[in-house]
Amino acid sequence: LPALLSPPDAEKTPGYWNKGARRRLELALALQPAAQRAKNLILFMGDGMGLSTMSAARIYKGQLAGASGEESILAMETFPHMALAKVGGARLGGTLLLPLLETPLHPSCFQTYTIDRQVPDSAGTGTAYLCGVKANAKTLGLSGAAVYGKCHTTFGNEVDSVLHRARLAGKSVGIVTTTRVQHASPGAAYAHSASRSWYADANMPKEALQDGCKDIAYQLVHNTDINVILGGGRMYMTPRHTPDPEYPEDPDQNGTRKDGRDLIAEWLSAKQGARYVWDKKGLDAVKDDSVSHLMGLFEPKDMKYELNRNTSTDPSIVEMTEKAIRILRRNPKGFFLFVEDDHIPRAGGRIDHGHHSGRAKQALMEAVMLDWAVARAGELTSPADTLTVVTADHSHVFTFGGSTPRGNSIFGLAPKKAKDKRAYTSILYGNGPGYSIRDGARPAASLPAAEDKDYRQQAAVPLETETHSGEDVVVLAQGPMAHLFHGVQEQHYIAHAMAYAACLEPYATEPGCRAARRASRGPRCSPQPLLALLALCMAALTGRG
Repeated sequence: LPALLSPPDAEKTPGYWNKGARRRLELALALQPAAQRAKNLILFMGDGMGLSTMSAARIYKGQLAGASGEESILAMETFPHMALAKVGGARLGGTLLLPLLETPLHPSCFQTYTIDRQVPDSAGTGTAYLCGVKANAKTLGLSGAAVYGKCHTTFGNEVDSVLHRARLAGKSVGIVTTTRVQHASPGAAYAHSASRSWYADANMPKEALQDGCKDIAYQLVHNTDINVILGGGRMYMTPRHTPDPEYPEDPDQNGTRKDGRDLIAEWLSAKQGARYVWDKKGLDAVKDDSVSHLMGLFEPKDMKYELNRNTSTDPSIVEMTEKAIRILRRNPKGFFLFVEDDHIPRAGGRIDHGHHSGRAKQALMEAVMLDWAVARAGELTSPADTLTVVTADHSHVFTFGGSTPRGNSIFGLAPKKAKDKRAYTSILYGNGPGYSIRDGARPAASLPAAEDKDYRQQAAVPLETETHSGEDVVVLAQGPMAHLFHGVQEQHYIAHAMAYAACLEPYATEPGCRAARRASRGPRCSPQPLLALLALCMAALTGRG
């Protein structure tokens, strides 16, 4: 009967729900851990993509497809293994992996606090999930012994990322981001900096330069041999007053480096088979098998958000992800790819994270785009040899509610007015620039204004920018060793589980890794068949065959 009814009517029958639950139960019973080692690693990171953002993005994705939205499924939600990362909680000590391998599998949660903050920033969290250690806020690729803003505390406290370790193991590596490539999240993959804001030497204090610290852009080019670099951040790579190729008449977009170095030129000259592009046309022209290294910097600072993107000049995160995978997967030893979509509708070029400007539609569209990138990556790779992980660095004080009816626009109004007799949107923020009092009262929300891409949802507390929140974030995984992501975990565990799955340091000598390395080299050829063929050819030439 349910199959003969339209979906709304089918949902009214117990059989509809019983059948769906049985199907999911059968899938769960058939699920077996993939215990082989991973050849490839992909880490998708939605900056600020907390659970409320994921839920709202799921509905928005469905509504973009013409459905009511609630029944929609994100591509990342089809991954069979799940964990949560703690934003706040107690410290863990002792061995990271061995006890975990002996525990039952169940959903996991990851804690994202930093050593010095209950609610973290993207630099400290990036160091955790990429380098495997908790650190202090606003520092990149450094242990907790480093002090924010103090250059001299850098030396001796550097920690290496999974990306760096993958490159040392012979894998190809890449970074894709919708922010500047020197931003905190991708920066943690290659840089060691006492300040996340030291994008170029022009952004560094004089004493830091005198003490020998290098800016993040310099480290991008000189620290790790990165095969694919795609994102924004052109201005930090070229000398002061260098006109931007896209905005040559705007001096605010010019290069900023005081040392006179052209880091793009340095990178190109040091890499055989390297290519640099700065627009979608250039990216599309790159043949996957023609380059060993590709750098694409598509904006002077951060890339434009999807709802503002010029689709003829600027590539999407989906297009950048596809190009990166097609280039990186040519390496027979495998690859590591970090993909970040920053859910930060900015105003005035601010460099903080998440929904800070209070524009929910911009943020949710970015979450949907990240999910489409996850889906495309799944089409280009196989879960048989690729461990794919999707997570967030932190969440935001973003929520939606109000007893809205099924199919209500995610950006729409709650069905009943508030106590002040004024309408309000389902989506609200705990704090931020959406706070407003006019004539002694809160302004009433209205349609169609609330559906606009730049509409600011109302906030309870007035702040110039909305803040991060401290709840746990989800981690979703599929592929080899994906079952390691379970339970309630510290955020730095992500780097360890991925390194373990791919036999990277410090787990390169773990059981099973030797066989995995042999497999990555391909089958060994015996000389006997070749010798036999040679003997037949010689016999034919001498007339004896």
